[in-house]
Amino acid sequence: MRIRPVGAHALLLDLAPAPDDPVPAPDRDSAPDHAPAAGSSDAAPDRAPAAGGSDADADSVPAAGGPDLADRVEAWRAELWRRRENGELTAEEIVPAAATVLLDGVPDPAGTAARIVRWTPAATTATAQWTPTTAAARSTSTTAAVRTVDVPVTYDGEDLPLVAGHWGVDVPTVVHRLATTSFRVAFCGFAPGFAYLTGLPATLTVPRLATPRPRVPAGAVALAGPYAGIYPTASPGGWLLVGRTGLTLFDVHADPPARLAPGTRVHLVPA
Repeated sequence: MRIRPVGAHALLLDLAPAPDDPVPAPDRDSAPDHAPAAGSSDAAPDRAPAAGGSDADADSVPAAGGPDLADRVEAWRAELWRRRENGELTAEEIVPAAATVLLDGVPDPAGTAARIVRWTPAATTATAQWTPTTAAARSTSTTAAVRTVDVPVTYDGEDLPLVAGHWGVDVPTVVHRLATTSFRVAFCGFAPGFAYLTGLPATLTVPRLATPRPRVPAGAVALAGPYAGIYPTASPGGWLLVGRTGLTLFDVHADPPARLAPGTRVHLVPA
């Protein structure tokens, strides 16, 4: 883990595997926000697209480092949230991404960094199989810090055959796999309330559409790269559509506005 200062009152925990040689800290303002579409030769970023994007490529897929890296990010996210709740850490925001955790609003970055390097986060589990028969048993053993949200999904997405082709299976198998995977919100981005869900193995990665759709309806359940996601509002998008839900994921009048926060367990339950 490398800890880098970002401005005067922020720290960036870089959890990607360390390179052989030191590299300069990225410029927060000039770093690319989006990963390239499938087939592009451009380098991919290590963080999520900024919230509020509205262009057709705004939902591009952030680079991912596999389940081990996703576990490290989630472990540190949970540890930092816990330390803040216990009064051991002062930070206005703790924001996980694909390979980093940003701490913003830190009064004493140097002192905070010195404390963080002495902390050891608890391990987490990246993927797990879920079925309705085991849901109740799991809920009794889940700590209060981990929320579980069951999202009712109608699996009728127009890209299901395309996903099945990428996976080398039939459509019912795709639906079964999605319905029995325990997803986890790794981080949020692209649009308010849009959660990047991890849980599928790397072998089931799928590309975005070569030409994004000009409009994806709110509630669309989709896949791209190693992630699943649910569009909270209508927007352009290039993810592969596998279903839809009527569940409201973002409401400015709710507290909190976003239903799916980092660390939340998500089950895409057949409606």
